[in-house]
Amino acid sequence: MSLRKPPARSSAPRWAAALLLAAAASASAAEPGAGVFMAECAECHSVAKGKNKRGPSLFGVVGRPAATVAGYKYSGALSQTGWTWDEATLRRYLAQPSDTALTGTKMEYEGLKDARQLDALIGYLRSRR
Repeated sequence: MSLRKPPARSSAPRWAAALLLAAAASASAAEPGAGVFMAECAECHSVAKGKNKRGPSLFGVVGRPAATVAGYKYSGALSQTGWTWDEATLRRYLAQPSDTALTGTKMEYEGLKDARQLDALIGYLRSRR
């Protein structure tokens, strides 16, 4: 019978996850809308200039005409709106399910009902220029 201890397991994956969570918490503490963006938008959108994901980059979105990011193929419905993504349009669009806000859109989103979170998100997007 051996009295040797088994090798210790590495806790690196736990530390890596903890560091990522701390970074996200730090970003959301510094900018309240960053946490909302991460929770609500980051799966499909980026705020990096020119970085399209499943959805177009949201870099510079506030004040930009809808459906104008180069390299992204928009739905015909959004392309034909003539909208500009000002704060009022973003608020109206993001506060309700996307298919209610615009029939025929490619975006699948349930809407953000919390007005404070919506204000924080729009403020965060406004700062991404």
